[in-house]
Amino acid sequence: MSSTVTPLPAQLDKLVDRFKKRTGPKQRYQQLLAYGQKLPPMLEEDKVAGNKVFGCVSQVYIAADLESGKILYRGDSDAQLVKGLVAFLIAGLNGLTPAEVLQITPDFITETGIPVSLTPSRANGFYNIFQMMQQKALMLLNK
Repeated sequence: MSSTVTPLPAQLDKLVDRFKKRTGPKQRYQQLLAYGQKLPPMLEEDKVAGNKVFGCVSQVYIAADLESGKILYRGDSDAQLVKGLVAFLIAGLNGLTPAEVLQITPDFITETGIPVSLTPSRANGFYNIFQMMQQKALMLLNK
């Protein structure tokens, strides 16, 4: 077998399944908005250039710390829907080791069905947020 696909971590797999079950864009939007409303506020001191996600139309910030070998992400956006994307990724990736985060391919994003519900620039931003989270994981791995 030549498959190199690594299974998704349990919590991310659960979130992907939840979105797969949503039958339309409106349900996905509502779910994302609900996630965004539950996202804890990010400290203003974390909203610095080093935490800014570039390539997003909205202002998006991702910060990460390593605690007992596991990553704890924080994030925020000035757009409610994008805040939901941030919350989705944080819920799916928090508590993983940096190595585990780095093994995840962005294929799961398409699997959720979320990108087809977004404008092309927002869908691209979703990938950029995930890439920033992987960059943070790589930085923590090399500390």
